[in-house]
Amino acid sequence: MAEHPSAFEADDPLVERVRRICLPFPEAIEVEAWGHPTFRAGKKIFASVSSPRGLGHAVVFKPDPEDAPALRQDSRIFDPPYWGGKNGWLGIGIDDPELDWELVAELIDASYRQVALVRQVKLLDAR
Repeated sequence: MAEHPSAFEADDPLVERVRRICLPFPEAIEVEAWGHPTFRAGKKIFASVSSPRGLGHAVVFKPDPEDAPALRQDSRIFDPPYWGGKNGWLGIGIDDPELDWELVAELIDASYRQVALVRQVKLLDAR
């Protein structure tokens, strides 16, 4: 199977900003998959930086199911190809210079909590 070419430069400032949010989570690691940086709690992805249909940078995340309907009402949130729909993942564009990065961090935190082991969430809550 052929590897996917990397979709982002290693020093991309937006990827670096997402990295700074994701990697402090307990046992979080970065793994490149499908040419995109993915952030994992152990083996499970909790966030990915993508460029859906070449529309710029986006973070794909798994929302708390109770929050998903309200998030879908936000014009910045979209169903990412391959991840969205019945899989429940959502995306948010991160190219906007006016973007509220606290919101992005909250979405990533909720996503981590959706996929992390109970042990990992306890470590997070103990901080």
